[in-house]
Amino acid sequence: MTATEEFIGVLSRLKTGDLGLLRTHAQQALDESVEGFDLFSGLWWPLRKKNERAPRREVAWLIAKLYGCCPIPQARDATLARQLRRCRPAHEEGRNRFGRKFDNILMLPLDKIEAELRWAIGQVASRGLSLDWVRLTDELSVWERESTRLRWAEQFLKTEENDERGPLC
Repeated sequence: MTATEEFIGVLSRLKTGDLGLLRTHAQQALDESVEGFDLFSGLWWPLRKKNERAPRREVAWLIAKLYGCCPIPQARDATLARQLRRCRPAHEEGRNRFGRKFDNILMLPLDKIEAELRWAIGQVASRGLSLDWVRLTDELSVWERESTRLRWAEQFLKTEENDERGPLC
């Protein structure tokens, strides 16, 4: 099991109160609240001590807050870009607007992406889909790489007839 898989496993076992606490820290830096810092430290530091390949603190804090907002199930290969493609509206105007929102995500630096990711994960959750939290964490850990964003764009734009995951929503 990788360090990222362990981290997601820890998040998936959080109680409702802890998820609520993470949710209240949306858009906040880690050092803005003692309660948030203490909760996160209890989740992340034991993994970091055990494995130096644990997700970076900034990424882990972002993922913890996103998971607190939408604790949808982990599913291997259900990448955020693929799931968003499945969530695009059928009508052209809605599709165009949805595509622009996705493009905006690709343009943002990691420290400005939280609100847009919360919207994206909310779209996935509202359709009862799952998400590969492990892959999302790993990809956000290398968000600065152009190749990461290009892979997201390719996954989002992949045509439906080549998609083994089924039709769009």
